[in-house]
Formats: sequence, structure tokens, C-alpha cells
Amino acid sequence: MASKSRNPGTAQLTAPAAADADVATSKTPKKAGYPGQHLGLPERGPGSVSSMPRRLLALFIDWLLSMVIALWLTHSQFWTIAVFAVEVFVLTALGGSTVGKRLVGIRTVKIGGGPVGFGWALVRTAILLTVVPPLLTDRDLRGLHDRASDTIVVRI
Repeated sequence: MASKSRNPGTAQLTAPAAADADVATSKTPKKAGYPGQHLGLPERGPGSVSSMPRRLLALFIDWLLSMVIALWLTHSQFWTIAVFAVEVFVLTALGGSTVGKRLVGIRTVKIGGGPVGFGWALVRTAILLTVVPPLLTDRDLRGLHDRASDTIVVRI
């Protein structure tokens, strides 16, 4: 009997076998999980990594407060950046929270625990004032200023 031959010009339009599908998916990298997972932080609630919208809202509140203080003290917006720098530096060093962060329920903490301190708060604030490095975040939503000072922003 003659066997039927396939047309070499046609493509197979069937799904791969189950074994082939398992091999294909096992080669794809696994999802990294949630921000802060490898640091032992919870996924949600107090102690979890703060979202970017919360951080931006806190930054906006701190900037507005700094502008109001600068206008009140000097009658000029020129001093806003100086007031902002002092507020962020001092309040982060002492308690981890600026006024804006406290209002939105977040704070800055050291990765290993303990207070940020004046030295690391100075490093963090100096880098924060350059604007761009804080926007370059890693999988834990830590900007360059957080990585340089070994800190992370978490929910209260």
C-alpha cells in the first residue's frame, strides 16, 4: 500500500505537546515577586514598600510646605529649595518621616533596622536634590538615593 505523504509547503498549526509546553515555560525567568520580598518585607500593610504615588504625593506636600515657609520667612520663592533640603535632612535623620511622608503614612528606614541618622540622611538628601537619581529605581522601588544610604521607604 502506498502511504500518503505530507505537503512540505504547509505549516503545522497545532499547539505543541504538553511536554514541549513545559520545556518552553521552564526556560522563562520567574517573576521577581513583589517589591521588598527578598528583603523580608510584607507584600501589603505596615512595613511594606511604599508605592510611587504615595511617595510623589509626600514630595508634593513637602515642596508646597517648603514654598510656604520660604515665602513667609523671606518673601521669596528663591529659598524654597534650601527650606526643602533642611526639612528633608533634619526630619529624615531624626524620625524617618518628613511632614508629607507622615501625612501619607510612609517613612524612610535603614535596611538593617534602626534610625537613618544624620550622616546617611545627608547623603540621601544630597542625592535626592539632584532630581534624576531618585527616579532610577530598582525592583524594590529604591532610587539611587535610597541605595546609596541603604534605606527604603515603607508604609507606616
